[in-house]
Amino acid sequence: MSDILTIADLKDLARRRVPKMFFDYADSGAWTESTYRANEEDFQKIKFRQRVLVDMSNRSLESTMVGQKVSMPVALAPTGLTGMQHADGEMLAAQAAEEFGVPFTLSTMSICSIEDVASVTTKPFWFQLYVLRDKDFVLDLIDRAKAAKCSALVLTLDLQILGQRHKDVRNGLSAPPKMTLANIIDLASKPRWCLGIAGTKRRTFRNIVGHAKGVGDVSSLSSWTNEQFDPQLSWKDVAWIKERWGGKLILKGILDKEDAMMAAKTGADAIVVSNHGGRQLDGASSSIMALEEIADAVGDKIEVHMDGGIRSGQDVLKALCLGAKGTYIGRPFLYGLGALGKEGVTKALEIIRKEMDITLALCGKRLVTDMGKDQLRR
Repeated sequence: MSDILTIADLKDLARRRVPKMFFDYADSGAWTESTYRANEEDFQKIKFRQRVLVDMSNRSLESTMVGQKVSMPVALAPTGLTGMQHADGEMLAAQAAEEFGVPFTLSTMSICSIEDVASVTTKPFWFQLYVLRDKDFVLDLIDRAKAAKCSALVLTLDLQILGQRHKDVRNGLSAPPKMTLANIIDLASKPRWCLGIAGTKRRTFRNIVGHAKGVGDVSSLSSWTNEQFDPQLSWKDVAWIKERWGGKLILKGILDKEDAMMAAKTGADAIVVSNHGGRQLDGASSSIMALEEIADAVGDKIEVHMDGGIRSGQDVLKALCLGAKGTYIGRPFLYGLGALGKEGVTKALEIIRKEMDITLALCGKRLVTDMGKDQLRR
């Protein structure tokens, strides 16, 4: 653990320990992956102003996200198949987030179910919802999240149609993995992962199997999933979802100012500036490059969060300077999980916290909530 200093270190270790199809699932984008790369690279174009001879004592990274107190303005993003990066991955990540004092967001397409995660946590987590064609199933998901006392619903807007990720097609992605010759050879080189998965009953999409109509086992899951994303999803759907949910609502997948202005009229509590990690529309703007215009347009009407490309605490602070009130990390915590399980998730959060704290001080600030455009070299 002492040799792990950066998120990139965790990524390198995860690459060695996680089967290729699942590592590639996390570490890939749509088509040419240009937006996936831009998400990360565009942060490097933003420069801080270094300040000196100011009081740097008693610093604090504490803030709030949708009214919830957080130890730093970073949430674990909803990520599908997290339990294939490490056995019981969603449960372990939720525990790490709870202990660290930051929100954990469970994906609809998780391996561990809402009830699984609720059984190992003591504080409310967030739940991410996809709107699918089977509206009875969607209503049931919302009710299950309410029963688990989830404190926010994150409604994903940008997956009406699934973008193609070439790596997933080439790898024949499935959960659990199909026993092809290539997969058997790969799994043989990942004994730690295999032992973990062999020791758990959670190996497929447990929010879906046994809950959705006609999905009683893994064999019926694939065809159901491919048919379920709803291309007719509209702003009208936000209204009935908000009414059914009745709690904090976050709209994820906003990348355009006009859409942000529409979102602000829905009565939702926050939006997430996000391009789905570069996994949907290849050639779209990076999230960080879209953030400032959106925050300037609607930041006084709705809380603005940002997701995509964050690989360090400095990236978090850059997003805050450009108007975000909170941020999300997906791949960084997945790398930690794949590398070292729960300890790896904690390590990823510790790395980001330390980088935030030192950078905050060198920018001449003591409170993370004081970071703004004045701290950037324009």
